[in-house]
Amino acid sequence: MTARRGETLELAILGLLHETPMHGYELRKQVNGVLGWGRLLSYGSLYPALKKMLRTGWIREHVTAAEPGAVSRRHRIVYELTPAGDQHFQGLVADVGPSAWEDDTFDVRFAFFSRTDMEARLRILEGRRSRLQERLARVQHQLERTQQQVDRYAMELQRHGVESVEREVRWLSDLINAERRDDHRAAAPDQHTTAAQTPEEMAPWVRFE
Repeated sequence: MTARRGETLELAILGLLHETPMHGYELRKQVNGVLGWGRLLSYGSLYPALKKMLRTGWIREHVTAAEPGAVSRRHRIVYELTPAGDQHFQGLVADVGPSAWEDDTFDVRFAFFSRTDMEARLRILEGRRSRLQERLARVQHQLERTQQQVDRYAMELQRHGVESVEREVRWLSDLINAERRDDHRAAAPDQHTTAAQTPEEMAPWVRFE
């Protein structure tokens, strides 16, 4: 497992345990949901990551008895976040550096945007869009140069790649605009409670002499 993939997996695990404690089977299922269908996680990758996080003190484990009526009577190991793990998770979601918008990490960072402040969300979205726009310009230039040199199937594959990037750029632009609208509404003063209002404006039904 590469260092980048290891950090992404740690973020996914910490983010999910931030919500609620989980046993290994449920955690693996939820992590796969966060990572996406293209990066299914095996137990061979999950448990070494959990052991490492136990050693660092980011998570802890405790054993629970099997639920009444369960098919298996085996005890289950449940993992939960520690205060140190919560602090580490907060640091990870606050990171807005280039790694936050790379292909390997952006989806997982986006999955935990509800725990990321607005300024950080905007910086990550704008960074991702900028990276894709650079990639798009490079691929389009290459497409123009090679369109006379490749067969139509290779050309269609390249066009498909361009269209995919264009769709994501539009999606990111919509998200950025929505974030900015929300930020603008949050920053706008409440016209019904500003100090500039006169007593008559605040309570028009009251007569002031």
